[in-house]
Amino acid sequence: MRPSHPGSAIVMIVAAALLFSLMDAGTKYLGGLLSVVIILWCRYTIQSAIMAAAVWARRGARGFVTLHPRFQLLRGLMLVLLSVLTFFSLRHMPLAEFTAIIMLSPVLLTAVSSRLSRLPLGRLRWALLLGGFAGTLIVIRPGGALFNAAAILPLLATLVATAYNLLSSHLAVLEHPHTTQFYTGAIGMLLLAPLVALQAGSLPSVFAALGVAELLLLLAVGLLGTAGHLLLVMAFRRARAPALMPFTYSQIVFAAALGFALFGHIPDGWAWTGMLLIALCSCASAWLDMRPRRVRNNKDKE
Repeated sequence: MRPSHPGSAIVMIVAAALLFSLMDAGTKYLGGLLSVVIILWCRYTIQSAIMAAAVWARRGARGFVTLHPRFQLLRGLMLVLLSVLTFFSLRHMPLAEFTAIIMLSPVLLTAVSSRLSRLPLGRLRWALLLGGFAGTLIVIRPGGALFNAAAILPLLATLVATAYNLLSSHLAVLEHPHTTQFYTGAIGMLLLAPLVALQAGSLPSVFAALGVAELLLLLAVGLLGTAGHLLLVMAFRRARAPALMPFTYSQIVFAAALGFALFGHIPDGWAWTGMLLIALCSCASAWLDMRPRRVRNNKDKE
């Protein structure tokens, strides 16, 4: 049974959404300079190193012991797959539109979590979730220019993200978040190491061609990913996934702002309409979560 601290959990989820948007923007920029293998290997190596130091400093050798190695392996595999799909998706579409598609994941996760936990969400909360889903559809507009062959990649990423977040929510109450983050980074690093080894001969020239700003950005991508996923796990320790998922829609707004600031992309009027609908539904959901439990249970069933 996880403790209920919805206020701090919401702050963590929104902060994680911002960090993920910054990481995606950095990845999109670096994608024009480096291969996906190098970017992701550096990202996971940085995460595993940081978390290894954190685990050792706070819990010693016992902090590396995991009681659920299969879950840790599966989570690491899912994140690598999600990262690869994200990388190639961002090479074919703007940051805001990609983020909008991936934001179908919270809707799916809320529905799946509700079914698995056998806890009814209530008609009002379902209406808000459907409103968020409708806002996402307005942004991506099925049948529009975004729905080409490249749209398959973010749709696959959406399914992987749903499974990843569901497993993260489950692991959050089973393992210490630092342990989970260490194994996620280490698994990603080890999986990609053979592919990096195949490029070992060209690595010195590749890194020599990068400027100081690009090298710092590569480091920042690793730091942002580490902090974002750590916040995600910590949030799931404080509140149920269905209550938190609506707040991940804030990532669309962050992505739109970064897409304009860094890449000069401006979403059209329909996209802004969808984002506004998503934000309103998220705020209404926050209000439901912050009410006393007795009032919440009665009103949600209305």
